[in-house]
Amino acid sequence: MTSDPDEHWMREALALADAAEVAGEVPVAALLVHEGRVVGRGYNRNIVEHDPSAHAEIVALREAGAVLGNHRLVDTTLYCTLEPCLMCAGAIVHARVQRLVFAATDPKTGAVGSVFDVLSDPRHNHHVEVRSGVLAEEAGERLRAFFRRRRAEEKESRRHAQP
Repeated sequence: MTSDPDEHWMREALALADAAEVAGEVPVAALLVHEGRVVGRGYNRNIVEHDPSAHAEIVALREAGAVLGNHRLVDTTLYCTLEPCLMCAGAIVHARVQRLVFAATDPKTGAVGSVFDVLSDPRHNHHVEVRSGVLAEEAGERLRAFFRRRRAEEKESRRHAQP
């Protein structure tokens, strides 16, 4: 393990993001850690499962709830390769996750400071400690490369579809 445990767990999350891409999903992943062990893993499954709620964070939270036998995931840290959206940020608050560590920001739909700032709203009865930017460049480059490949594939597909 590196000297920074957040970096260690983020590297595991990035490896899981690679599995998402292999499965045909956008390469975003999340890990939930409790007392030094992973209790929930998830990567985006919304495309394959036709489920708009199957974001990486939600999948990891669901698995952790089953593992821990509780809908409250206290004393946990959620590691995400991309800044959570509104839905996921809300679930993080409701699950009582202690810490969120994320890599890349999401300037289009990010809800932890980029577009919205759900977790810092003082009206919540639970507050989540946030650390952002852990391996951000590596995570961001994975996403940029994925979308470059996808655009190139779509362009090639359109080119072959023309008479």
